[in-house]
Amino acid sequence: MNDSSASLPMPISAPLTRAQKTQLLNLVRRAAKAEILPRFRRLDMGEIDTKKDEMDLVTAADTGAEAMITRGLQIAFPHALVIGEEAISKNPDLLDGVGEAELCFIIDPVDGTWNFARGMPLFGTIIAVCRFGVPVFGLIYDPVGDDAVMADNTSPAIWHTATGRQRPIHTRAAKPLSEMIGYLHIRLMTPADQALMWSKVGVLAHASALRCSAHEYRLLGTGAVDFVLSSALNSWDHAAGVLICQQAGGKACMMDGTPYDATIKSGYLLSATSEATWDAVATHFADLLSDS
Repeated sequence: MNDSSASLPMPISAPLTRAQKTQLLNLVRRAAKAEILPRFRRLDMGEIDTKKDEMDLVTAADTGAEAMITRGLQIAFPHALVIGEEAISKNPDLLDGVGEAELCFIIDPVDGTWNFARGMPLFGTIIAVCRFGVPVFGLIYDPVGDDAVMADNTSPAIWHTATGRQRPIHTRAAKPLSEMIGYLHIRLMTPADQALMWSKVGVLAHASALRCSAHEYRLLGTGAVDFVLSSALNSWDHAAGVLICQQAGGKACMMDGTPYDATIKSGYLLSATSEATWDAVATHFADLLSDS
């Protein structure tokens, strides 16, 4: 667990120019203003539907924003593979092309749909760009605040404010386990691992989940929390956040040391503020790997 190089993919040149990054951010902003925010706290019951269960929702905002972003990306990048969470939910085979695509955009139009549908202002839009499955650009946009954190694999993670100001973001320094704040998606783990997690989280200062990967990774990258530990490895939830964590100074990889990429569908993904934090959390929860 001490090999820091395990968290870093082989260098791949950044796929987007500065102008293209601005174009992508503007596209996401337009989709939020046209499809997401007009529906916030104004959804009719007929605009909310369930997928797997009542905790896994889809709304007219999800489908409308995904359609708008997809069209914009297909026009701007006609040779790229463009897939979104809602399209994947209808046709999971779309994910098979991620590892083979030289340029792939993965869209989560409204991450935190349960929060959005219940009127909580804790949701976001996530765009990840991958090359052969490896994340090389990530964008996490907050429609409520109209700002974003962004990173590519060749430069530091940056916060873009609603007024156009930009500044680097940084993860925070390592702390003892007893002072750590972490996000753990315990509900999504196996029953045995849920029991194990509940027996171990008490040593932490605070452990919870926001039902929104966008804001969990945003808080990790900006130094507000210490780690995010996940077992539900939907690429639209994690690919952008992993890259932002790494480019903000943190370490992110699978708990067995395998570098993360968007084709991985099972296992435990740990993103932390530093190598020291990653090692401490991975050691504390090492029993999660006993049955994997």
